[in-house]
Amino acid sequence: MARKMILDCDTGTDDAVAIMLAALHPGIELLACTTVDGNVAVEHCTDNSLRTLDFIGCGHIPVYEGSHRPIVRKESPLPRSALGKEKIQGRELPLPPPTSRKQDTGAVEYLIETYRNATDEIVLVPVGPLTNIATALVLDDKFVKRVPEIVIMGGAHATGNTTPSAEFNVWADPEAAAMVFAAGFEKITLVPLDATHQALVTSAQCSALAALGTPAGTAAARLIGQRIVGYDATQPMAILGSAPVHDAVCVNFLVNPEVITTRRIHVAVETKGELTIGRTVMDVRQRGKEPPNCDVAFTADADVFNRTLLETFRRTSAKAA
Repeated sequence: MARKMILDCDTGTDDAVAIMLAALHPGIELLACTTVDGNVAVEHCTDNSLRTLDFIGCGHIPVYEGSHRPIVRKESPLPRSALGKEKIQGRELPLPPPTSRKQDTGAVEYLIETYRNATDEIVLVPVGPLTNIATALVLDDKFVKRVPEIVIMGGAHATGNTTPSAEFNVWADPEAAAMVFAAGFEKITLVPLDATHQALVTSAQCSALAALGTPAGTAAARLIGQRIVGYDATQPMAILGSAPVHDAVCVNFLVNPEVITTRRIHVAVETKGELTIGRTVMDVRQRGKEPPNCDVAFTADADVFNRTLLETFRRTSAKAA
């Protein structure tokens, strides 16, 4: 039986691969995408989500537009132009403009109402800043109890990608992230950079995706290829000519738990430090007094990840054999 999920995303290149994986994998039923300001302005995140779903023939999956700014701050600490994101993400994905349209209902309202009325378990997978999730917590005091499982892409223990200590999704709205980790969700899996930087996709693997000849294979090769160029130019990985596809690792985990290995520890978010704002403070040596609240991934299996992409993107639709 397919696992039902909602993908909360700030759609750039890696989010788009995650969307395609969730929409096409037979083990997942993607109920909707909700968008949030992050990689690009939220209206572009929405447009990119629609482009992605339309391109693979899944335009029937609804997209709900969400928060356009952090939950407390007027804007992120630095403009996107200062982060070099254009080289990796771009404002518009290199896919045709969408023919489908976003839903009239807002993302936060959709999340609250969907979980309030749910009769089956729905996994929530936020892979952008956590603004929508924190806002839902504020507006519905029972939201935390209604969500059975949440899988988050964000944070870093060893090395940040936006500041020396902070990963972008958490850094972009640290107050929202702090609220989510402190809320008391029953089951949180956190997939930080420590894991996603091990699940690399190489240029050769991009070529294999392109050779599939399917819409998803074509799009994935195009998007990941753009990421490889950007990463080689701005933050080269351990393997030159490769790039992480962070958000897709979370989706992969739902159908292949062995793609990551986790440790159960306590995670909190720094919201005030001048040099450490947005840092995910992971109590790996149990020096704090707080009980564990997350299963945190510190390693990832690139072979499992790439095999899943290749097998899933052979499909021309979610129902294909």
